[in-house]
Amino acid sequence: MAEKDFLKEFKSRGDEILEASLAVKRNFWQKESSKILEAAAKIYQSLNSRGKLLIFGNGGSAADAQHMAAEFVNRFRLERNPLPAIALTTDTSILTAIANDYDFSEVFAKQIKALAHSNDVALGISTSGNSLNVLKGLAAARELGLFTIGLTGGTGGKMREVSDLLIIVPSSETPRIQEAHIFFIHLVCELVEEAAFGA
Repeated sequence: MAEKDFLKEFKSRGDEILEASLAVKRNFWQKESSKILEAAAKIYQSLNSRGKLLIFGNGGSAADAQHMAAEFVNRFRLERNPLPAIALTTDTSILTAIANDYDFSEVFAKQIKALAHSNDVALGISTSGNSLNVLKGLAAARELGLFTIGLTGGTGGKMREVSDLLIIVPSSETPRIQEAHIFFIHLVCELVEEAAFGA
């Protein structure tokens, strides 16, 4: 097939993917906007009372956790003081020690037990809602009195059992779910930043 034919085919497919992504994000906002706003409010209230945000997930969701923590600690859009957020996916010594000595399912729960205080917020991210280490991390946070937020897709999976607030992207396609998760992250960062420091 000639290059121009590939490009035409790719353009057509790109248009389809874009429309699918936009449709999922629009549906996500329409269905879950009240929960998204509640999540932003809970995170703001925690940070305003000297709490912190603890974020965790696997794979792409681990990257999302790190992305969100970076936006809070550094800045999002405003020049302002840092906000306390920690991605529990970044310390390879801790992660590998726990996975080696205990089990990979404990890598977030043990960090929660070590670092969390009751006025913190725990945000677990899992596209399926069934990642065992994320579930155990949220369960540990709940036991310590933290407000727990689950960010997921599909039906929500077992996250329902351990989340005070469960936010579900209405899609079963992992790429579309992850794209909506980034929308959630950026929206929450912007809302919290503006509430804390002014638009």
